[in-house]
Amino acid sequence: MQKRRLGRTDLEIAPLVLGGNVFGWTADEKTSFDLLDHAFAAGLNTIDTADVYSRWAPGNSGGESETIIGRWMKSRGNRDKVVVITKVGSDMGQGKRDLSAGYIARAVEASLKRLQTDVIDLYFSHWADDATPYEETLGAYQKLIAEGKVRNIGASNLDADRLGAALKVAKDKNLPRYDVLQPEYNLYDRSGFDGPLRDLCMAEDIGVITYFSLASGFLSGKYRSEADLSKSARGEDAKKYLDARGTRILAALDAVSARHSAKPAEVALAWVMARKGVTAPIASATSLPQTDSLIRSAELKLDAADIAELDAASA
Repeated sequence: MQKRRLGRTDLEIAPLVLGGNVFGWTADEKTSFDLLDHAFAAGLNTIDTADVYSRWAPGNSGGESETIIGRWMKSRGNRDKVVVITKVGSDMGQGKRDLSAGYIARAVEASLKRLQTDVIDLYFSHWADDATPYEETLGAYQKLIAEGKVRNIGASNLDADRLGAALKVAKDKNLPRYDVLQPEYNLYDRSGFDGPLRDLCMAEDIGVITYFSLASGFLSGKYRSEADLSKSARGEDAKKYLDARGTRILAALDAVSARHSAKPAEVALAWVMARKGVTAPIASATSLPQTDSLIRSAELKLDAADIAELDAASA
C-alpha cells in the first residue's frame, strides 16, 4: 500500500488510519486483535486512539483502547512497524479539558504504560484549552520530545485562528509546532475544514488526518430513514444528516459506487483521501468484512468525473 508523508514529520503512513475508538467498546479484546492483525497484514500501519477512549461506555473509565493496543503490540512484537497516535486533554475525571504542563506530564506516563511502549509517534492535543497558554502546552511537549517520550505533536479540533496562534507562539518562542491537524471532515461536514483552516494547513505543510470521515456511519448508506437509526449503537448520531443535502450526497455515492462496483463507504473514504490537503482519513471497523471494506477504500481510485459529482452533491 502506497505510503504518504505526514506533513513535515518523518512519519510515512498508509492513506487510511485505523480508528481505535471502538476497541474496548463495540469491539472486545479478541475482536480488536483480529481486526488489527487483518488491517496490518493488508498494509495499514497507523492506529489512532486517545486516553479517553472509551470512557463513555458503561463500566469503562478511559484507557481501554490504549490498553488493548498495547497488549496487541506486545503479543505480536511489532511495535517498530506500528505508527501510534494518541491524544491528551480530554476530561478523564478531572472535570475539565486540560492541556496544562503538569497534567500533560502525568497523562503521557499513563498512556505510555497502557500502550506498553517507550515513545508515542504522534501525540495530539485533543481539544482547545483556552485556560492554558500555548507556550505552556508547547513547552511541555518540548520536554517530552527531548526526553524521547514523544516523536511528533499535533492538534485536534482547532479552528484556523487557534491553529495560527499556536504556530506563531511556536515560532516566536522556538518551541515545537503542531505538525499535524485532526479535524472533523467528510462529504457532509465540510465547512469546518474547507476554507481558511485547509488553506493554512496547506501553506504550512501540516499533515491532516480527518475524523468522523464517514459522518458517524451515515455515509455508509446504512441510515436512509429514521427507522434505520436503531441499526447500531451510533445510529442516533447519524440522525442530523437525514435532510435534503444528506439524501443528495447518498444518491451521488450510490451512482459512483455503482460505476466502481464499490460500497458507498468506500467511495466516501476515497473522496477524502483524494482531497488536496488531506493526508488520510480515520475509519474504524468492528468486523472483518468492515475491515476489508476499509482496505478496499484505500485502493480505490476515483476519476475527475466521480469527484466532480460528489463535490457538487455535497456543496
